[in-house]
Amino acid sequence: MLTLALQTIRTRIGGFAGAFIAILCGAALVAACGILMESGLRAGVPTQRYAATAVVVGGTQSVRPPGADALSSEQVGEQATVPADLAGRLAAVPGVRAAVAEQSFPAQVVTRDGQVLTGVPSLGHNWDAAVLAPFTLSAGRAPATDGEVVLDADLAQRAGVVVGDQVRVMTRSTPVPFRVSGVATAAGLSRQSALFFTTSQAAHLAARPGQVNAIGVLAGPGVAPDALADRVRAATAGAPVEVTSGVERSTVEFLDVSQTRTLLLAIAGSFGGFALMVAVFVVASTLALTINQRRREFALLRAVAATPKQIRKLIGVETTLIALVAGVLGSLLGLAVAAGMRDAFAAIGVIPADFGLVIGPLPLVAAVVLGLGAARLAAWTASRRPSTIKPVEALGEAAVERRELGKVRLVTGWALVLIGLGGAAVPLFVHGDAGTAASSMATLVTVIGLAVVGPQVVGLMVRVLAPVLSRVSRISGYLAAANSQANTRRLAAAVTPLMLAVAFALSMFYSQTSASAAAEQQTARSTTADYVLTSPAGGISPEVAEAVRRVPGVAAATPVVRTQVIVATPTGEDIDVQSLPAQGLLGDQAGATLDLGISAGRLADLRGDTVALSESEASWLGKKIGDQVEFYYGDGVPATLRLVATYTHDLAFGDFVLPASLARAHTGDQLDDSVLVRRSPTADPSAVSAALGAVAERYPGLGFTAASPETGGQRQAQFYLNLVAVGVLIGYVAISVANTLVMSTAQRGREFALMRLVGTTRGQVIRMMRLEALATVGVAVVVGTLVPLVPLALLNMGLRGTVVPSGSPTVYLGIIAGAVLLGLLSMGLSTRVALRAKPIDAIGLRE
Repeated sequence: MLTLALQTIRTRIGGFAGAFIAILCGAALVAACGILMESGLRAGVPTQRYAATAVVVGGTQSVRPPGADALSSEQVGEQATVPADLAGRLAAVPGVRAAVAEQSFPAQVVTRDGQVLTGVPSLGHNWDAAVLAPFTLSAGRAPATDGEVVLDADLAQRAGVVVGDQVRVMTRSTPVPFRVSGVATAAGLSRQSALFFTTSQAAHLAARPGQVNAIGVLAGPGVAPDALADRVRAATAGAPVEVTSGVERSTVEFLDVSQTRTLLLAIAGSFGGFALMVAVFVVASTLALTINQRRREFALLRAVAATPKQIRKLIGVETTLIALVAGVLGSLLGLAVAAGMRDAFAAIGVIPADFGLVIGPLPLVAAVVLGLGAARLAAWTASRRPSTIKPVEALGEAAVERRELGKVRLVTGWALVLIGLGGAAVPLFVHGDAGTAASSMATLVTVIGLAVVGPQVVGLMVRVLAPVLSRVSRISGYLAAANSQANTRRLAAAVTPLMLAVAFALSMFYSQTSASAAAEQQTARSTTADYVLTSPAGGISPEVAEAVRRVPGVAAATPVVRTQVIVATPTGEDIDVQSLPAQGLLGDQAGATLDLGISAGRLADLRGDTVALSESEASWLGKKIGDQVEFYYGDGVPATLRLVATYTHDLAFGDFVLPASLARAHTGDQLDDSVLVRRSPTADPSAVSAALGAVAERYPGLGFTAASPETGGQRQAQFYLNLVAVGVLIGYVAISVANTLVMSTAQRGREFALMRLVGTTRGQVIRMMRLEALATVGVAVVVGTLVPLVPLALLNMGLRGTVVPSGSPTVYLGIIAGAVLLGLLSMGLSTRVALRAKPIDAIGLRE
């Protein structure tokens, strides 16, 4: 059987090329997702401040509630801290040369002309922690008094100061002058700038009594880092800390590293699931077309006594050989796809530019295995018909395409369509990212269902198109209509991938734009402030809101602290852990600057240990006013707060609103993100603006505008992230579209030859195929447009109260134009290639 399969592949290399390309690209896509997943588990960036350490002890990087399984955890969104007194305990661990506690807090240099130096994060530390990098003095000496500071060499150069100069440093208040006592250097310091103060001054500026950012452990002579890490873990057992070594040290130093790893895992999980589903679908469709093209060959084998088992085995062996070669090459191609996606993610700013990928054998092997499994499953499905027909019927079956579909196929296909349409209603009841994802999934399920019953759907549409084609051209139009009506399976095989590409692209793009538009519209309606104060250089001092409230003519001013919370919800026997957006506001001031759509309780009661929830989240948690709400702050610290209000404007403000002081205390920098200001109705606008300008002058980098606050940054980054991921998937579908169209056209060489021998001219055949291409593209575009129309309409009804999706119509026209161009080029070029041979020669070619 192996010999026969090899001979068949060699003699029908063109017929197997389509299946080879589909499996190759599918394996590349799966391998890329696997590489992203492995990188999310093991990758990182080189540590900088902790380069000399063997072990770094930091705060807990993830939340795993009691009773949750190993997979039910969520990455913290804020910098966690560790007890300062833990350093003394670690110093006594055998093999530890020193255990140094490090303070870390935002500290920015203000130049002589009042500008804040930006570019990279600027952090202040205690001089004791300089040994962890190590930083070495290139000039001057260590800070000896609280009024002295040491700058890293690059920062000193940018600030234009030398040892002995005075420099102004801004932390959580107005700039304070310090004397530069020294300049220090450290190898590889590229992601940050460093300022060093005395231990007492650093503790004062960090404003976290009894807590430090991390503890760096220096190993004694001859002590291996991994062995020391095990000893440190034993010494810190039960403490809310995380012990890291090797590349893991960067997760403590850089919060975005841990967030990137979580992001890559999420991408690999969600996008990888979509990719695998589409890959299986495309491979199955391509293999079905390949096997269908060999009807005469299988008919002959059945007529000469080949058993159904032998037919299935032959197809299985052929598929295995093709899938193995394509899978291996595709998994290697996945390396380039993963690197390209990583570069694209870095370019849009969702992952650090220096975050590398981990390349291991497991994703490559998994891609080969999954590609082989998908191909074998598709081959088994497609081989059922040619292997089970009776030998007497074999040749007749080969001559005429079977028209009717099996009952199982019809029931399965229309059931999927109904499930997809039912899932499209989810956004009416579930808002946010879950509703948007449900809308996209509903489109995909509906498309797959229509693909299963494709010949039936296409047959109905061809009945409408056939008279039109016949009127367009008396000969070519008639032939195109007759071919379409007689070969609905072939036409459906060509329509399906193109329909998938159109529907999926429309769904993913317009669902994201609609969700963004809903959030922006709700934010605009809900913001009643007259001014917003922001700082492009970083956070805003908590003093600013207090200073603004003292300005004559200001009726209210509330700080806005953007953060996140982690919620654990029991779902049956499991515990669902998810991170939700949250904001910190000043309850007695927020009502004058924001309209949260309060549905119960009072926002003015938001003070102390209290919380306000969105109405949907309160319903999900089963909470009412006065109940205790349990969750985790962004830094992983557990919280139990009393519910004092519920609101409806969750798209604009997230699901949790906390008192500003409480939210601020659990953020890494303890700063505000913005300040919303409401002017008194009788106040002079110009006088208030001038007074706000005077406040801004005292805090360099601070500015104010009359515009609405910026709330779409994170959502916009998510949109571009989805655009990159979906773009790769659409690229794969586009390749499969061209592949399928070329295959379905190229097999018709003998048909074209016969038509020309009976008098049809070459031009008439080309015009016939042009009309068939237009019919194919037209059906795909119409169905591909109608399928996502219902999910998008229901999504927009749930989010925006209208059925019209938000987004530029130019994108829709571009998607349609791309689909039309792809279809016409694929069928047009393959038709011209098929017509190159002389009719008398082509008529004798084997199918």
